[in-house]
Amino acid sequence: MLTDFPTIKTERLLLRQFQDSDLENVFKGLSHPEVIPYYGVNYDSLEATQAQLQFFADLEAHSTGIWWAICSPDNQVFYGAGGLNGLVREHQKAEIGFWLLPEHWGQGIMKEAMPLICEHGFKVLGLHRIEGFVESENLNCKAAMRKLDFRHEGTMRECEIKNGKFISLDIYAKLRA
Repeated sequence: MLTDFPTIKTERLLLRQFQDSDLENVFKGLSHPEVIPYYGVNYDSLEATQAQLQFFADLEAHSTGIWWAICSPDNQVFYGAGGLNGLVREHQKAEIGFWLLPEHWGQGIMKEAMPLICEHGFKVLGLHRIEGFVESENLNCKAAMRKLDFRHEGTMRECEIKNGKFISLDIYAKLRA
């Protein structure tokens, strides 16, 4: 764990470093049938979910990104996760990602959290570009990207294989103002 991890707090949200005690909540999210269809990984046990917490720690340790646990301001309710990965300093860009437990959908949490993450990327990490790759069938995420002022740049047709079939990815991006 980084001792200088940047905690971000607003009236409604606390974005903080992941802790070992988050394991059950991460498992709850990344095993939930409504969350995992469009997220890159999913887990079927607490032990396997430990790999996701290690992924978050490795991003920080190797300076290739940063992900936050998104919680209530009093840190009593875990909402989900969001952050930046695939950080390429040479090109001043990174990829944004997020997931939210379904019981917190439609409450404006990501609409508030994502701009905070983008601001950190642009102002602290010195990024010029933040990208989002969204499965073309993920209509909710595509709508969220538009609401967050990400610009649709195109579609990579049948560019990846998932569950034995080709999927297309829509590319969204936001540039530093």
